[in-house]
Amino acid sequence: MFSYLENPQRYWLIALLVLWAVLLFGGFLFGHESVTQRMPRWARMASSATLVLAAFSWYFFAPAGLSKTYAIFIAIGMTFGFLGDLILAGLLPGGRNVLAGMMAFGIGHILYIIAIVRYSNQVGLDDPARRWGALAVWLLIAVVAWYFLIFRGQETTVLHWAALPYALLLASTAGFATGLALQAPAFTLLAVGAALFLFSDLILGAQLFSDLKFNSIGDVIWLTYGPGQMLIVYSVGTAVQYLK
Repeated sequence: MFSYLENPQRYWLIALLVLWAVLLFGGFLFGHESVTQRMPRWARMASSATLVLAAFSWYFFAPAGLSKTYAIFIAIGMTFGFLGDLILAGLLPGGRNVLAGMMAFGIGHILYIIAIVRYSNQVGLDDPARRWGALAVWLLIAVVAWYFLIFRGQETTVLHWAALPYALLLASTAGFATGLALQAPAFTLLAVGAALFLFSDLILGAQLFSDLKFNSIGDVIWLTYGPGQMLIVYSVGTAVQYLK
């Protein structure tokens, strides 16, 4: 992942990775914000901001061509993810808005999908059976999970129904990433990252819409969401390496 980089670039991206890990996991280990969320809000937001910086660093360091285009879509997608974090944390004007946060994350995932599909097509990793088969499996998982975790037994609202296309969008990222990984195992961590993001948001949806509660549920959400985003951002290194 880092081998093609010059030393200053390599050290910078590794330093950002370490900083992200310290903020996220250190916040969990030493924080005590509440029973449901040990990790303090500032540490969560700072870890997400660090990934935005890392994503744009990958873009600036990537060589011109296909991998640089992949990198800019990932970087802008991560930026929308950070925007979603700020919205759900209630740090922007207007306060906390779940639907606006979902929209921000959704735009981010559209950009992730464009990055993955465009790259896959142009490097010839577009086998229909693996791509569409993986997508179908993940879409089915999303529908089943949405039904049992968010919809079943609830007095449904617009947000309950909005959660379904949102879950399908996140599952599409996981599906296309898995289809790519099935053809090029180097992208396995990208697929794991997309799957973690989906899992995190399903737990968040169950918390928001089905009143799911357990100790440190907020930390479970962030300890799956954060690594998911990190693996997606750092997949740029894999995309560059694959072309060499």
